[in-house]
Amino acid sequence: MTHPSILVVDDDLSIRETFLRQLAGEGYDVAAADSAEAAIAMLGRHDIEPGLVITDLRMPGMGGLDLLRWLREAQPDVEVIVITAHEDMQTAITAMKDGAYEFLVKPLDLDQVELVIARCFRDRAVRRRMHMYKAEAAEPYELRRLIGRDPRMIEISKTIGSLATNRAAVLVRGETGTGKEVLARTIHYNSPAADEPFVAINCTAIPETLLESELFGHVRGSFTGAVGDRKGRFELAGSGTVFLDEIGDVSPAFQAKLLRVLQDGEFYPVGAERARRTAARVIAATHRPLEQLVRDGTFREDLYFRLRVVEIEIPPLRERRGDIRPIAEAMIARIRSELHKDVNIPEAVMSALEHHDWPGNVRELENSLMRAAVLARTSAIAVEDLSLGSMRQLPSDKSADPTLAAAVLAHVEWALAGTGGNKRQAAKLLGISRQRLDRILARDVDAIQDND
Repeated sequence: MTHPSILVVDDDLSIRETFLRQLAGEGYDVAAADSAEAAIAMLGRHDIEPGLVITDLRMPGMGGLDLLRWLREAQPDVEVIVITAHEDMQTAITAMKDGAYEFLVKPLDLDQVELVIARCFRDRAVRRRMHMYKAEAAEPYELRRLIGRDPRMIEISKTIGSLATNRAAVLVRGETGTGKEVLARTIHYNSPAADEPFVAINCTAIPETLLESELFGHVRGSFTGAVGDRKGRFELAGSGTVFLDEIGDVSPAFQAKLLRVLQDGEFYPVGAERARRTAARVIAATHRPLEQLVRDGTFREDLYFRLRVVEIEIPPLRERRGDIRPIAEAMIARIRSELHKDVNIPEAVMSALEHHDWPGNVRELENSLMRAAVLARTSAIAVEDLSLGSMRQLPSDKSADPTLAAAVLAHVEWALAGTGGNKRQAAKLLGISRQRLDRILARDVDAIQDND
């Protein structure tokens, strides 16, 4: 795999040649300049677009610190390592304050330099992940995203408004498909932390052995395969929001570690000896009866109360039929944009939607509308394209395979049949990737049991 590019800036030819030979041998795309002015000219011409600049401190003309300051203004995404033959504590402090990633003193240990470079690019990748999380805020989750005229939905909107003034933990409850993550995002994007990351994780989609590392991170060497330090979701969230979906399914051992986060705002990366702090708000969601789990001894009572500082229960769609029309109208508008297809919902179809029980709630409604829009031969979708009864039919043959794998495979085959065998459209209808669709069809058990 090709590594990101590196620009070496040094007036010493032997230093430039050493870096070019050593780093190119490690797979990096390396270029060199003999002065800061030449480096700026190369960057201006886009001869190279480096992720890292390694610059000498003292050079004729413009020095390394001046180049560092120029880069911080002109290309703030580029990391800078400053090297020098003169060990000067004050200069090192100045370089780090001005934004240098590292300050190294000659003679250089090239093996150590390679480790610093690798760490630099790992940290850069983490920052880009954080930027990705923050970029989700570009499409604001305004209160109108929670569509509903039902009095219970109006009360939920009021609760969201009150949460904007604090960082209390929230427990969101509701049946599968009711929109618990949408509600969590609405809380986040209507809070003062809206510009911070919203980091979501499905606790059942990650093996128990990896869940702790995923949320809290790990240090190098803490387990087989931990080749470097890795930040977890809590650290990536900063002072934003961590959304823990299906919290009722985590183990008692993990519950104890999560309790510490909620009580003290501290967590330990796997293998670390020192705790790290987090200011992230925790929003947890579940469709399971936590009270019963507490009575059964499988869910900690103290964690339960810590999570439900504020509790919000989303009613199922069948209990708020008056919301089906506005939700369907909003969905079909979005589907028109996604499919680039002019489709609408005739009144007869809308009536059918309003009289359906929607066991899969809002998610089932969205999938049904997407399927109908894909199959529609005119601008008006048809009732038969909704297949409202197909998901409720059970095999009459008692010898039919009752396993989850068989049910998932049957549902995938139903989607393929509905889209005329078009895998891309079937994957879109099912809300999964084309690659996962292919794996399910290949009877890949891990793909079938994964919970996106």
